[in-house]
Amino acid sequence: MPRNRPELPVFEKVTITDAGSEGNAVARVDNRVIFVPYVVPGDVVDIQVTRKKSSYFEGKAIRFHNYSDKRAEPFCTHFGLCGGCRWQHMTYESQLFFKQKQVEDNLRRIGKIENPVIHPILASPRIRHYRNKLEYTFSNRRWFTQPKPGPGEEPPDRNALGFHMPGMFDRVLDIECCYLQEDPSNEIRLFIRDYAVRNGLSFYDVIKWQGFLRNLIIRNSTSGEMMVILVVRDDDREAITALLDTLAKAFPSITSLYYVVNPKKNDVIHDLPMNLYSGSAFITETIAPFSEKGKSLKFRIGPVSFFQTNAYQAANLYREVASMAAFKGSETVYDLYTGTGTIAMYVAPYVSKVIGIESVAMAVEDAGTNARENGITNAAFFAGEAEKLLSQEFIMANGAPDLIITDPPRSGMHPKVVNAILETAPPAIIYVSCNPATQARDILLLSEKYLVTESRPFDMFPQTHHVENVTLLRKR
Repeated sequence: MPRNRPELPVFEKVTITDAGSEGNAVARVDNRVIFVPYVVPGDVVDIQVTRKKSSYFEGKAIRFHNYSDKRAEPFCTHFGLCGGCRWQHMTYESQLFFKQKQVEDNLRRIGKIENPVIHPILASPRIRHYRNKLEYTFSNRRWFTQPKPGPGEEPPDRNALGFHMPGMFDRVLDIECCYLQEDPSNEIRLFIRDYAVRNGLSFYDVIKWQGFLRNLIIRNSTSGEMMVILVVRDDDREAITALLDTLAKAFPSITSLYYVVNPKKNDVIHDLPMNLYSGSAFITETIAPFSEKGKSLKFRIGPVSFFQTNAYQAANLYREVASMAAFKGSETVYDLYTGTGTIAMYVAPYVSKVIGIESVAMAVEDAGTNARENGITNAAFFAGEAEKLLSQEFIMANGAPDLIITDPPRSGMHPKVVNAILETAPPAIIYVSCNPATQARDILLLSEKYLVTESRPFDMFPQTHHVENVTLLRKR
């Protein structure tokens, strides 16, 4: 017989006290933390517990008694379903406050730094339409927001072109309007969706691994250039040609139009041929220099190139890196997790030499191309894992670093990379992070030889809980 589960409690008139991880807010009842989505610090609510763990609860607000003065009216009709922009119901000033607090809390609690010097967070120049890349999914398993039709009613369209529902690999929310990317991004997505429905093109079924249309990637630049990449399962040239010809005619402003055939059971495309259908092979982004000694840099962005998602804020972040470094001009700089070499090339005019290290070989090729295009001759890029490349032989061949800049993924640095940095022991480290928790963890590991002197948070992703942080460490 199935066991009866104990009924989960409802807590009444609870004040939300803080903003927590993954976009949730935080309350406390009987010295136990409750994580609650879609509420704001200062709200007073009744909370239905939905999950009970040994040290915390998860719950949802079922009734509001008082609304916080930190609240803002959500601007997106998909708010509460999509999973993105989970803080858009909070004023932007409050978002910045809690992001700054997140950085300080992590440096204190995880990094064990008693009084971290943290400069005020730098707000994003844009709080909407700031992303330069969005990836949508075609699916025949649409998430329905309306009740199921009754007997005799027209069956709903099951096709969707949008974002995965949070925590659901097989359900996609059809998106009408996304405020993350400038138009004509929305118009292009809706045009392709309507064309596919009218012409009977099948949307992908992730359970059965079949269906013609799989993904749509739209990239743009601050100058208005736009790249569209259509990912299909089958190499049906007639269907591909008809769709892309129609799209190119309807949107002549598209700079670069690609298609990719992906018959695999995963969505990874960087290992597949990129088929340029029309236009340029790349779009271009420009980053302003740190000072008059430098010059504006132009970066070629291809279908799988990495580039900072918020280009409007990227130059400000790079400027902070250069400012913290206080270059004298004679330095040898190592740039770990260099990607396509954006930071390396940004600082190159102000130092003697830059060594970029990146594990993705294709990104290293892009870095080399961008360096040549910008006339940068004092930067060299190496493909390989930092923990393996940072050997005594490598340092002897390229020179001991006066500064290491590291910009790892959200998971932070591999412990072997931390050990390699400790063994290399440069005078200074600048740690750029998109996850203050893993940054603080790595800083604690580095603390046997290094002391944090200053940090500055950056808001790269408005309307979300994510925050970037730049920290300077100097050798003790």
